[in-house]
Amino acid sequence: MTYLAKPKLHHPSLAKNRVGYTRRDYEGRISTLCAGCGHDSISAAIIQACWELDIEPHRVAKLSGIGCSSKTPDYFLGNSHGFNTVHGRMPSVLTGAYLANRELIYLGVSGDGDSASIGLGQFAHVMRRGVNMTYLVENNGVYGLTKGQFSATADKGSKSKKGQTNNDAPIDLVTLALVMGATFVARGFSGDKTQLVPLIRAAMAHQGAAVIDILSPCIAFNNHGGSTKSYDYVREHNEAVNRLDFFPQREEITAEYGAGEVTEVRQHDGSVVRLRKLHTDYDASDRIRAMSYVQEHAARGELITGLLYLDSNACDLHQELDTVLLPLNTLGAAELCPGSAVLEKINASLR
Repeated sequence: MTYLAKPKLHHPSLAKNRVGYTRRDYEGRISTLCAGCGHDSISAAIIQACWELDIEPHRVAKLSGIGCSSKTPDYFLGNSHGFNTVHGRMPSVLTGAYLANRELIYLGVSGDGDSASIGLGQFAHVMRRGVNMTYLVENNGVYGLTKGQFSATADKGSKSKKGQTNNDAPIDLVTLALVMGATFVARGFSGDKTQLVPLIRAAMAHQGAAVIDILSPCIAFNNHGGSTKSYDYVREHNEAVNRLDFFPQREEITAEYGAGEVTEVRQHDGSVVRLRKLHTDYDASDRIRAMSYVQEHAARGELITGLLYLDSNACDLHQELDTVLLPLNTLGAAELCPGSAVLEKINASLR
């Protein structure tokens, strides 16, 4: 199922962008995530953003780690470059690819478990180095692939489907990105496409480290203990001839609310998330104010969505290191190995 391809038929009336591609040309394989998963909404937003930006799919390099979120690059931009790395190591692999070839557009897709736990150090370093990339965190607060354990972004006091209470303080990746020097920081909600698509477009057009923390509800872990209709109960009282998983279809969670407004979004398990969209007159150029603004509203139980911080004068890692303009695989032996005299000149400049 993971490799099930979509039909290649295109309706002749499909609209094309300025580079001659239809929206279908930016799609990937059929998603195997649970029906109603917020991650699929994010994939749709990426497809829409790339189509609107008139980006040729082969110019994009998409990299991911491990987790439900890291499966999603297979579901969009099927004709782009792709690399699925090990758990938490996407940023370092992307950094290496970027230094080798600056001509590609780099899109990093990760999750809260991948970025806020085993990959926390990697996340911090890719921000401070200013790698020119769009870093999307598909944040659902749980480890979806391993049956819903709390991730490091789960709110303190939240309960799992088995009734366990999370006693640890959450890691706020937006605040960490601001502290570590990211030059484009935003937060979105998978169910608010009207806000999310423009945020992704702006992030991909930004020159520097751009981060969007995207709240993405997990619909798979709503069957609580004690129910005779739960998966655990059925498995304990059924003699199965094989082992299958089934998740009931859920409706996609969406939200429409204006600038400066607060909305309460009820998730499938009954919990409520309070989202506040930034005012139109919010100043996104003040890093310190952005950090305090996030924390002030977090104390009220609100999550801020929108563009939190933007450094319009940001420079990327290639500018800092003064690297060559061409991809390394286009250079010849003379450029890659210029000889001992050039090496001695470089060494002398460092003494």
